[in-house]
Amino acid sequence: MSCLRRARTFSLGTMCGSITRDQAFKILRVAFGAILVFNALYQMHPAYLKSLFFASIAAHPGQDGWYVRFTHWVMAGVQSVGASEIAIVTVAIGVVLAVSMLSGIRVRLFAWVGALFTLLLWATVGHLGGPYTQGATDPGTLIVYSLVFIAILLSEPKVHAAGLDPVDAASRAHDRYRTLQVLFGLLWAFDAVWKWTPFFLHHPQSYLIQSEAGQPAWIVAYIQFFVDAIQWVGPLIFGIGAALAESVIALALLSGRGMRWILPFGFVYSLGIWTTAEGWGGPYGEVTGVGGDVLGTTIIYSLLFLYLMVMFAPRFARMPYLVHARPKPR
Repeated sequence: MSCLRRARTFSLGTMCGSITRDQAFKILRVAFGAILVFNALYQMHPAYLKSLFFASIAAHPGQDGWYVRFTHWVMAGVQSVGASEIAIVTVAIGVVLAVSMLSGIRVRLFAWVGALFTLLLWATVGHLGGPYTQGATDPGTLIVYSLVFIAILLSEPKVHAAGLDPVDAASRAHDRYRTLQVLFGLLWAFDAVWKWTPFFLHHPQSYLIQSEAGQPAWIVAYIQFFVDAIQWVGPLIFGIGAALAESVIALALLSGRGMRWILPFGFVYSLGIWTTAEGWGGPYGEVTGVGGDVLGTTIIYSLLFLYLMVMFAPRFARMPYLVHARPKPR
């Protein structure tokens, strides 16, 4: 088989030496593992283990009464066992998940553990992404971490396509791709709804201004450039543009249309938010990771866009997973 044919059939590149789709998935998994390591290192800070983890469970002002009662129940349970001990266990689980993602050992088992564990953290230290009051823009970070673990389960299935009939393999691969696409689309739809609220539309620059606090001078200067640009364009015009962009991303993901353009756009857009409104995930100090994550939210969004781009492989085919359909033998 020629080099070109190998690339077209199995690879993500057009020349010999390009990586295969399986290799690309492994690279993304390892990158996610590195993020988990980064999180764990910051959460090993003595202040986090001794008091900040427990304090972070307390409900924030503005949250519903049922959730306040839930947090009281959780805090009582954690305190009865030992808050510091529970904090150490959560960090230890994070380390185990990181080792699995980096090494490839028992990936599917620990991806399931990771998906459930991050959902549990999202419901407690992540406060379900709330409170959903003025200024809310997304459902929080930890639910996005859970979605990455789901992406790993979908992209590294237990039964590989190579052992199946090509038509069945293509169908199953497409189903996995659409599952991740729709789940991610629902997340973006939630985000988009909050971008259409009056507060965001009239004050989009406020998110960038607050992200400057405690940052190094070069990051402050970088963010301030975009603050000035928003002021020049007009906050309302910029706010409407951002709300439209997120609505288009959500609709495209849910419908499956325009992926050739939406996936790279969403990747760049997410990185843009991360480096401005989220201040590159910083500032990094002893309180970093109190919400259960360290690097921020939209850097994880960008990782999910990369997963979908690898699944879609738009350079070679209109259908995801480049398996040439062949008629089944009669």
